[in-house]
Amino acid sequence: MPEKPAITSQPLGSLTLPHTVKALSGAVFDPRTKRWTFHDGLHSISVNFERLRECATDELIAAAKFPLMWYAENAEAMTVVNLFDHFRRLLESISAAQGRPVSIIDAPPLASFRASLTKETEWKLGALSAFFKKWEGLGVLGVTKSAVHFLKSIRLKGNRKGTAVLTMDPLKGPLTEIERSATQVALNDAFAAKTIALDDYLLAWLCLLLGQRNIQYAMLKVGDVREITKADGATEYVLRVPRVKQGRAEARREQFKERLITPSIGKMLIDYASSVRTRFGDGDEFTIGPSQAPLFPQKKTTKKVRPGFQQHTSPKEIGNRVRSVFEALRVYSERTGEHIKITSKRLRHTVATSAAREGHGELIIAELLDHSDTQNVGIYVKATLEIIERIDRAVALRMAPLAHAFAGAVIISESAATRGDDTTSRIVDPRFDETMKPMGNCGRDGPCGFMGHLRIKPDEVLFPED
Repeated sequence: MPEKPAITSQPLGSLTLPHTVKALSGAVFDPRTKRWTFHDGLHSISVNFERLRECATDELIAAAKFPLMWYAENAEAMTVVNLFDHFRRLLESISAAQGRPVSIIDAPPLASFRASLTKETEWKLGALSAFFKKWEGLGVLGVTKSAVHFLKSIRLKGNRKGTAVLTMDPLKGPLTEIERSATQVALNDAFAAKTIALDDYLLAWLCLLLGQRNIQYAMLKVGDVREITKADGATEYVLRVPRVKQGRAEARREQFKERLITPSIGKMLIDYASSVRTRFGDGDEFTIGPSQAPLFPQKKTTKKVRPGFQQHTSPKEIGNRVRSVFEALRVYSERTGEHIKITSKRLRHTVATSAAREGHGELIIAELLDHSDTQNVGIYVKATLEIIERIDRAVALRMAPLAHAFAGAVIISESAATRGDDTTSRIVDPRFDETMKPMGNCGRDGPCGFMGHLRIKPDEVLFPED
């Protein structure tokens, strides 16, 4: 999509904010207000400039609105929120250090702020680098050229991703096969015992099967569930999952990925979607038609207006529901001995890691996670290889004695040994037999192992017939 032109190249004193700004999502808001509020699909956007009053001058706050307006028009709304939050934290840090509100972004304060960061946290400045460069590029006062030059002269590490996956973090990383299996059993048992509602049960299973983002579950409508009869008479159940990181924000329900659902869950999902459709078709309290009914309607009414997503549960609430459902199962982890804390993000990691374990490559994993490319999925393949290496090392430690034992010949009795008539060739080890019964013979005239008869490294292993 072509970038919108720069807002201005005039000094701040002669600038005036427009009455309205149209965000990338199509939402319109008044940038002159102290608080920007609008809806981007299912996200409620709020940027409160009053939070900058104690750490920045009025002039700098007014200037900051211009680059933020540019990002609102050219980027996702959540990018604006994240930039504002990073900017606020920077201002708070600089203001506290100099003992007064910040009036301009210059190189020395940025250098001091960078010095206060570690290798693990310097991404916090990196996240603002492009923002300040755009600010200065728009010609709006507030960021000096020396500040931009400083940012261009340094290398900042990005926010490190994938640590929980690479380390198989028992609290934040992917579930093990044992943990996942135990969770699935507990979920089915809870539903059979009627301690979990049907909608929560199906939502939890979709997280286990698909590993999608919370917002994708929140955007689902009843029409996204389909039952397909194939030419051979077999039935397939398909869920159309909206794509959320491709194209314009307002087109989020224009691109879909079709996902096959297992028959047992698919049949239940079809019946459930039908019941929701009927509920919205019969109820007078609903202002939307049954065809636009959300697959997972909100459980509590809200006054928030969400164009195109009336009665939909918010992504945040979807995440809370998923967390509470699995928390109630009280499944123990074999790694920690504690209850497993499960979130939709952990299940997303689990789906990708399981695919890598099964031998699928980066392209397949990217498809499963709805990524447009493979640049962020390599960690799952790498993690799987590292897991295999760790298993190999652990098995090697256990198998080494047996490997050493069977490196030579297997003999049925001592009479078959090369030096069977030589009692000094016998190999014993009190760790395995306190009576010092021979377990093998040394077929060489030299020593078998470093500790002679106390080392279990015979080159002829006694393996009597039954």
